[in-house]
Amino acid sequence: MLRRRSRLIGGLSVIAAAGLALAACGNSSSSGSSGSKITLTFWENYGTQLSLLNTAKNLIHAYEKLHPNVTIKMVSQPANNYFALLQASAISHTGPDLAVMWTGLYLPPYADILANLRPYISQSTFNNIEELQWGAEDFNSSKAILAMPVDAQFYMGFYNKKDFAKAGIKQVPQDWNQLYAACTALKKVGVTPIVYGSASASYTGEFNPWYDFSYLMIGALQPSQWEDLYNGKIAWTSPIVQDQLARWHQLFVKGCVNPDALTDANNLGQFISGKAAMTTDDGSWDVGQFTQEMKGNVGAMPPPFSVAPQHGVVYFPGDAISVMKESQNIPAAANFLAFMDSPAGAAQIAAAGLIPDIKNYQSSNALNSQMLGFVKSGYTVYPMLDNVTQPQIVNVGYQVLPALMVGQTSVASAVNAMYVKHNELPVAQRSSYAAYFGG
Repeated sequence: MLRRRSRLIGGLSVIAAAGLALAACGNSSSSGSSGSKITLTFWENYGTQLSLLNTAKNLIHAYEKLHPNVTIKMVSQPANNYFALLQASAISHTGPDLAVMWTGLYLPPYADILANLRPYISQSTFNNIEELQWGAEDFNSSKAILAMPVDAQFYMGFYNKKDFAKAGIKQVPQDWNQLYAACTALKKVGVTPIVYGSASASYTGEFNPWYDFSYLMIGALQPSQWEDLYNGKIAWTSPIVQDQLARWHQLFVKGCVNPDALTDANNLGQFISGKAAMTTDDGSWDVGQFTQEMKGNVGAMPPPFSVAPQHGVVYFPGDAISVMKESQNIPAAANFLAFMDSPAGAAQIAAAGLIPDIKNYQSSNALNSQMLGFVKSGYTVYPMLDNVTQPQIVNVGYQVLPALMVGQTSVASAVNAMYVKHNELPVAQRSSYAAYFGG
């Protein structure tokens, strides 16, 4: 997410030398036999997202232990132009074997440089993955599989239990009025109610509005109506959208949000230390850090951006890994991804604090269990809004929504920019996801 997400737990060494950063697939052995030596190169753009880095570390270590003839070299690439580098490497035949990819509408622009994994991975493995279609051609799981999900992710808010107790808040807010009331109570005891910034959930060090915007639209629309945003039946300028954004801006007006909401680089630190009571623009990728540093003092909360009690949750396979079509070791690379989404791989993903994208998964992490509990208890499940909205509109949202939050532009001006961009799109891209795959 372009998205999305920053996370924590311990470091992972990555190969940063310039020569290795452009290691060619052709440098790997072409043999896929179990006895021959194989070196796979894996590009990632995780940056400071240490839960994902630890996941990759766990998976690689476990896989190499099972397959001593295989070496997987991780190469860290800059997040802000990662996908441009990946495309350029495919053209010049200097790319990796494996590469981080994102699901949903982030995937189609790169479909022509990704290998179809279907011939190399068993159907039983595919059957065990939730929402596999978002990594498939035309988002149809019976077609080519282009990306294997790493984890199932929640966009989620979190709250500091001690801060809530200090302010006398006995119930986690579930709607706008309760949220505004909690804000007043927290300010009275000298605690910042909600902290925003550039450190939580951002690949590029910029404020990411799409986590909150997803819950703003959950508070106003059913999942089927999100497609109406995509196709224009519900205009981005509709009163429903504008009302929710106006209420969101009121968080800033009422002093519920830190004044430096767009630029604070230590917003997660403020939440963890208790200086701020809530963070709403976050997700499951930070669970490892929260449970490690806050122990039992943290709870999960769907951001209550709703007039009625919020009863929806974003749950989606966001991060994924693909095999490059130019790889000389497609079978071996695909075998690593099959391991990743097997029960043995799931154990390695869970050990890093993430939720494996495996059907019926049960987590031993209290925060992950709480989030999964929302789904099991009947909360309506939504995808990630930025993964199912046209990328052109997502990019405009990055420009106008943060400014709207802090009053640097009006609600009407922000939504009009998104509306104009929508109308500039080719008709096919306003009617069918397949249009992004060239269909």
